[in-house]
Amino acid sequence: MIRLGVVGVGGIGKNHARIIAGLENVEVGGIFDTNAEHGQAVADEFGVPFIASLDELIDRVDAASIATPTIYHREVGEKFLNAGKHVLVEKPIASSSEDAKALVTLAKEKNLVLQVGHIERFNPVLGELEKKLSDARFIEVHRLSPFPNRSIDIGVILDLMIHDLEIVLHLVKSPVASIDAVGIPVLTQREDIANARIRFENGCVANITASRISPERMRKIRVFQSSGYLSLDYQEQTGEFYTRDGLEIKREAVPVERDEPLKLELAHFADCAREGRQPKVSGQEGMAALDLALEITAMVEGGGGQRVL
Repeated sequence: MIRLGVVGVGGIGKNHARIIAGLENVEVGGIFDTNAEHGQAVADEFGVPFIASLDELIDRVDAASIATPTIYHREVGEKFLNAGKHVLVEKPIASSSEDAKALVTLAKEKNLVLQVGHIERFNPVLGELEKKLSDARFIEVHRLSPFPNRSIDIGVILDLMIHDLEIVLHLVKSPVASIDAVGIPVLTQREDIANARIRFENGCVANITASRISPERMRKIRVFQSSGYLSLDYQEQTGEFYTRDGLEIKREAVPVERDEPLKLELAHFADCAREGRQPKVSGQEGMAALDLALEITAMVEGGGGQRVL
């Protein structure tokens, strides 16, 4: 049995608390939120303890899920890691490359698990894509949503696109050669819609669009390779594989065993913390996604354009 805690039970953290309360072989050591009234209400809803002090929560758990605003990820993460506790930190891993590196370095020094909450890596459709992936040549991704009324302190690149940046880096496994990016603010002071075209040293090109001002929700990825192409819908957890059959295109449904990605992510973290295993999305991978997202953000804030790395 491992004791898990949750720090920050806003929109995302509340779901962490809900799922952890139902995981097998997991004891909820408690939840903490700076808004004590809200934290107590969430604790009552899921039948878990509300802990009024962060230091007390640290003493009561073996590991913690950190779902605070991004600017506090390093501060809170370091408190747990310095106390010898394993950490899952929501994406992005931190608000700066310096803070991300500090967390990665500390976890390594302490020999502790540091997992980053890139939830789409636990979406069952991605597992099916990886089974059929051979030599990705072109990747096209769309992640669109209505305005969320949250995370307005960051732009859509760090809010939404970073999910797909991490996935593309994971799938391509090649250094970035160049980036062409553009983005514009609409409802906030940061970019609310953005597009990045990334060319990798192995020749693969990824075209990624993210918007948080769309009237519809869409989370889709298409991967083109020499044997055909895969079209996957993260939201619906469905997929199709298209291959050439003579002069025709043959369509084959991709079998997907549906499940809740966040539940799979948190169960994986509990297992890794219990067994001291390397997580599927390590701090190092979370830092690589952040570095790329920050590079694209800087380009957009500078007026867009192309940059060769």
